[in-house]
Amino acid sequence: MTDLPTHGLQLLTLVRDDATLEISLVNQPVPTPRDHEVLVEVLATPINPSDLGLLVGAADVSTLRASERDGLPVLTADIAAPGMRAMAGRVGEAMPVGNEGCGVVVAAGASPAAQALLGKTVALLGGAMYAQYRCLSVAACMELPDGTAPEDGASCFVNPLTALAFTEVMRAEGHSALVHTAAASNLGQMLVRICAADGIPLVNIVRSSAQVALLEGIGATHIVDSSAEDFRSKLGAAIEATGATCGFDAIGGGKLSGQILAAMEVAAVKSAKTYSRYGSDTFKQVYVYGMLDVGPTILDRSFGLSWALSGFLLTPFMAKAGPEVVARMRARVVAELTTTFKSHYSHNISLHEALDPAVLTAYNAKRTGEKYLIRPKG
Repeated sequence: MTDLPTHGLQLLTLVRDDATLEISLVNQPVPTPRDHEVLVEVLATPINPSDLGLLVGAADVSTLRASERDGLPVLTADIAAPGMRAMAGRVGEAMPVGNEGCGVVVAAGASPAAQALLGKTVALLGGAMYAQYRCLSVAACMELPDGTAPEDGASCFVNPLTALAFTEVMRAEGHSALVHTAAASNLGQMLVRICAADGIPLVNIVRSSAQVALLEGIGATHIVDSSAEDFRSKLGAAIEATGATCGFDAIGGGKLSGQILAAMEVAAVKSAKTYSRYGSDTFKQVYVYGMLDVGPTILDRSFGLSWALSGFLLTPFMAKAGPEVVARMRARVVAELTTTFKSHYSHNISLHEALDPAVLTAYNAKRTGEKYLIRPKG
């Protein structure tokens, strides 16, 4: 530890009782790892939609104001009354941000498992990654092959494991094909490659003709543009062709989840042998796993009574799936890190740049095809 700095930068987000959000950089002491912990110099960490939920929350980014404290940037934004009610539980608590990242172990605790990681490149899951140094347990680290580029290791957990989890859920619940929205995202492209390799029929819902072309370029078969006038009929045809009865929706708000269920029902009724006023007996499931649209989820119930709409989060899934399944998923991610699970970034920024009002406004827009990577060391 003698060659390490005593302090490092950390990004914090704070909801104040005066209905404002404060995002700041602070100098924090660099911790000493305990026996089963390692200290990692964070080299790369992505900005995922799940991170923005904590970083920005319900604040109005159009009201961002920039200032400084102790020579470090501070951003302030207003929060409307409904947003304050939604974030009441975090008022007054400065919270670190960043679900995952990649770095090098620069100090280790006394345990053999910790010592074995000293000097290794590792992927990290455990929060507080928007920092120059992160101390965490060995269990939260995944050793990566020597020479792994930080940008390849930065997004090892959230998107790859979520995409793999979709296929695990599909099989466990007896489905045979999938529907996925916002399918041109990094996660969506991973899912295309997984399903192609595993022989899983996949319906990809995108939001523009450019995104259709992008997925066609990586070999996707069933692609439906939700902005097209014939979206509903094309969605129905794709679901009928694949037999998909399980969907994962990253949009959340609006009518899309209900439209997927309705298309599944139409396909099921076509193959039903008898009529029932309660709809088909084919069970249809859509999971909402994102909030790209934070408005209400609208269901026009035209899909019988054999259906479910529920939420999905990776961490509870992993806890339920158990260590054997999770270990298998992790091993596949490492083995296919630069192929199936390769992430692409449109922007590389520093911690200071992450607090530039124009930059924050851009990455908070969550545009498909634009993914930001923070390089905490600059």
